[in-house]
Amino acid sequence: MKALSIRQPWAWLILHAGKDIENRNWSTQLRGRVLIHAAKGMTRDEYSDGIDFIVDQGLPPLPFDLPSFEQIERGGIIGSAEIVDCVADSESPWFIGKFGFVLRDPKPLPFIPWRGQLGFFDIPDTVMVPHGND
Repeated sequence: MKALSIRQPWAWLILHAGKDIENRNWSTQLRGRVLIHAAKGMTRDEYSDGIDFIVDQGLPPLPFDLPSFEQIERGGIIGSAEIVDCVADSESPWFIGKFGFVLRDPKPLPFIPWRGQLGFFDIPDTVMVPHGND
């Protein structure tokens, strides 16, 4: 399955706070469900910038359950969403990029550690299959 690495707190916001656009400098023709990978790197300034953006845009009222800087999951798969379009303009308050991947139906998943990559990358289906005797 295809995955896209997204820095925190933006990846968390897609899955839990209604972020319906992923901003990029490049377009895509890819449509369908993709895994959301939370990038390993995140500075305190990036985390604060995410919160400031939410407040400045009047998005979901704070406080909501955004994990702390120390607790937010990084360096692995945290969910999935459907890419339904790629646009160069949008009314969404989340759109700030040259291009926006329009996202629908986000689904959080249990954290699976995985190394990210640039652009879309493949995660073997076997990684997403539950292991053990659940």
